[in-house]
Amino acid sequence: MVFEYEQLGEHIKIAVSPEHKFGTDAFLLSDFAKVKKKDYAADLGTGCGIVAMLWFRPGVNGEDNGPKKAYCVDIQTQAIEQLKQTVEENSLHDRVVPMCMDLKNINSSLLPQELDVVTCNPPYKIEGTGILNDADPHTIARHEVMCTINDVCAAAAKMLKFGGRLCVCQRPERLADVLQAMRQNGIEPKRVRFVQKRHDSAPWLFLAEGKKGSKPYMNVEAPLVVQDEKGELTAEMKRIYMLYATK
Repeated sequence: MVFEYEQLGEHIKIAVSPEHKFGTDAFLLSDFAKVKKKDYAADLGTGCGIVAMLWFRPGVNGEDNGPKKAYCVDIQTQAIEQLKQTVEENSLHDRVVPMCMDLKNINSSLLPQELDVVTCNPPYKIEGTGILNDADPHTIARHEVMCTINDVCAAAAKMLKFGGRLCVCQRPERLADVLQAMRQNGIEPKRVRFVQKRHDSAPWLFLAEGKKGSKPYMNVEAPLVVQDEKGELTAEMKRIYMLYATK
């Protein structure tokens, strides 16, 4: 396995490879989930583990962050082996648990407690659409060949405690699919935020949060804008990337 380490912040680095790497959406989802130190959390379809590993970056004043426990689930053996290297490199054996398995088979009996938060950066394209990449890891990451958004919500419903939260990101054209899948699995959509490159551009992504067993009421938050009119990162994006010099 060929990989290299990328620094995520002081004292935290992650193993990446051509097959399992990350993009901006992982930073946005990790931040949107608002995971707390007391939480037990899971990241489904974790890939290199980027969403979970970002939770463990030290804070502005160097304080220890990250949940009590983070379960990182992926069906791809290479992704999990790569994540194990990251866990070892950061001495997080007692807090990050890589799990190589099909999320459709996961249930609460495999975990020592019900979870507070589940995240997933799911495949964006519906099975059978788009141009499939011959490289299996990329195909799995981009197309619903191994799991659908309904599979993700069903797995989360089994893992979450009552009132626990599921947070996902997806393309705007899949908004109805995501909200429907949440409701079908007893997870009520509570919060949606669209992400756009500039103030005057259409959204390219949305972030959604649902709560298990909650009553209907959804808050649509102000858009998250990536760049200002000068093409520079906005203050919020600098905070998400932890570019503290301009906080």
